[in-house]
Amino acid sequence: MSSEHDGESSAPPDLPEGPPPTEDPEHRDDGLDLARALTRATARSTPAARTTRRRRPDSPSRGRVSGAHPDDRDPQLLDTTLHRLVDDHGWELDLRVHGVFGRWEELVGAEVAQHCTPESFADGRLVVRTDSTAWATQLRLLAPAVVRRLNEELGHGTVTAIDVQGPHLPTWTKGPRSVRDGRGPRDTYG
Repeated sequence: MSSEHDGESSAPPDLPEGPPPTEDPEHRDDGLDLARALTRATARSTPAARTTRRRRPDSPSRGRVSGAHPDDRDPQLLDTTLHRLVDDHGWELDLRVHGVFGRWEELVGAEVAQHCTPESFADGRLVVRTDSTAWATQLRLLAPAVVRRLNEELGHGTVTAIDVQGPHLPTWTKGPRSVRDGRGPRDTYG
């Protein structure tokens, strides 16, 4: 039974098809030449490479093609990227308000900043906590000037009012010395 009757060729199976290998003077033992050749061959045969070559210049997907002209996929400056992020999310006012919180002493003065701190800002109302009732009264008197100064920094009409809170005081509504319907302590603690 010969192999001629099976319809198969009589060539030995261990010989490679195609031209015999030649000695390449640029052949390296580390395999980089083989990796480069495979990468080039793969890049030419991928569907994306074939469709990129077939695109016409007036194609609607032209913005997605990388080229010599800048587009959105190119590296961007951090400043530009952060500005776009802030604008997209509407964080501009919040960042300016927190910038004011960080520069509170510079804006209201060292003596006032030593006795009061901003706590929150919402709907044009700035909540400020003081360390004594005397400073709460003082800040209520200074409120129009502080509002004017803050609006110079944040933009006209940003801060409409300042809500001055006194110090956090202890409460006797619960505990061993509380009395139901009692009048509470008679001291202002400050």
